Amino acid sequence: MLGNFVYHNPTKLYFGDKSLDNLNDELKNYGKNIMLIYGGGSIKNNGIYDEVIKILKDNGKNIFEDSGVMSNPTLEKLNEGRKIAKENNIDFILAVGGGSVCDYSKCVSAFAHSDGNIWKRYFENREVVANKTIPLGCVLTMVGTGSEMNAGAVITNSDLKLKLGYGFGIDVFPKFSILNPKFTFSLPKYQMVAGIYDIMSHIFEQYFSDFDDNTSDYIMEGMLRSIIHSSKIAVKNPTDYEARSNIMWTATWALNTFVAKGKTTDWMVHMIGHSISAYTGATHGMTLAAVSIPYYKKMLPYAVEKFKKYAINVWDVNPVGKTDEEIAKEGLVEMEKFMREIGLVMNIKDLGVTEDIVDKMADVFAIRQGGYKVLTKEEIAEIYRESMTL
Repeated sequence: MLGNFVYHNPTKLYFGDKSLDNLNDELKNYGKNIMLIYGGGSIKNNGIYDEVIKILKDNGKNIFEDSGVMSNPTLEKLNEGRKIAKENNIDFILAVGGGSVCDYSKCVSAFAHSDGNIWKRYFENREVVANKTIPLGCVLTMVGTGSEMNAGAVITNSDLKLKLGYGFGIDVFPKFSILNPKFTFSLPKYQMVAGIYDIMSHIFEQYFSDFDDNTSDYIMEGMLRSIIHSSKIAVKNPTDYEARSNIMWTATWALNTFVAKGKTTDWMVHMIGHSISAYTGATHGMTLAAVSIPYYKKMLPYAVEKFKKYAINVWDVNPVGKTDEEIAKEGLVEMEKFMREIGLVMNIKDLGVTEDIVDKMADVFAIRQGGYKVLTKEEIAEIYRESMTL
């Protein structure tokens, strides 16, 4: 394990098919003005909205709704939410939805009482949020981002074609999150498998860094085996509670800062994927899937031993009679087979990317330093173009 670190995660989790019942007790800790944030209306179709509204009304809360949060929340939408929160003296934010809704809600929490140009102050200049924040909680209906137990958020500036993240302080961690696997049953397959790969990519970004022998890597290998096993079941039977509950639990622990401890981390696949979303609006998990195989092929020569370990411990590649490089490459072959099996997008052309925007996409984001090789913008463009041939 590398370095010295502190692990502190203040989010309380309620897990299981009766977990929403705990919202009653939690609401007693907050004031009367509740901002209910959700997405495009699916929670009204599956009945979750009615359940939440009843609980809020039974607890005598004043409800201020902010709906229509999109899969890649925009700065324009965020400014609408900030206005609602500030003008109505919101005491507590309740996010009901997936990672985008949770991300957006954290930004409303942090920036409702901020002044000036939010994008320039926080996303460009990386100022620390020093103003009052609004406490929030999450009711999860889609898994993937891990946003229910961390303080990160991602916002898209449509005018600048930029999708950037911000890491908040301890005050913006959700005070609690409610995780009922049954709430994910009605999710369309496309969204489900996109979320599954988002989980896997979070693990990869933390796993494929460093060369030391550390506990975090062993934990992540187990998490990957679990998600691979459960996702194959869930694709065939989306209402398999055991599979969906394992996926939900893995998603939370993949990005609540736990497995990152004692490691450096990469995050270049996310940067490359964010650029696609900023230009095309494509679903986040699918952008990660479409660039992962080309990216890891480019990383493999610089970390053959790590990719060999991954191939054997995650994909059960038989090492007998093979060179280390052959074992490592076979792991990526097995990974690609799995990705195609569950229905992930493997070619960025299927996400709306055209040749004329490839070089632009490669030029709009910060290049991260945590991977096995620091890429040039030309190499990033090569990754995009290789994806277009898969």
